[in-house]
Amino acid sequence: MTSISFFLILAGVLLNACAQLLLKAGVNAIGRFSFSIENVLPVGFQLATQPPIIAGLACYVVSVVVWILGLSRVDVSIAYPMLSLGYVVNALAAWWLFGEVVTLQRAIGIGVILLGVYLVARSTTT
Repeated sequence: MTSISFFLILAGVLLNACAQLLLKAGVNAIGRFSFSIENVLPVGFQLATQPPIIAGLACYVVSVVVWILGLSRVDVSIAYPMLSLGYVVNALAAWWLFGEVVTLQRAIGIGVILLGVYLVARSTTT
């Protein structure tokens, strides 16, 4: 994998992870809400006007463009497993930003993901 290919794949993953974090920040700003037919429009308006949610959706749009550029240079069998790095980024960022708990079991899962990504990335050179 060339440097530019790796950069595009990694940028796509990081933008996607950032989008998730921004969406979470947006719904945190609103707080818990019930799902009912009566509040679809009011809650929908609140969600649609939250700056973090708007920014998160923008990150998704840019991530798709960057991801397509990456896929044009990298086999999907290599690129797609790299998406799992987003789980690692989001777990650590959620712990740091939102105070979410990273239990031992989650930490082991993160380690397994990193090992898997490492093995897939190395498979491109052998």
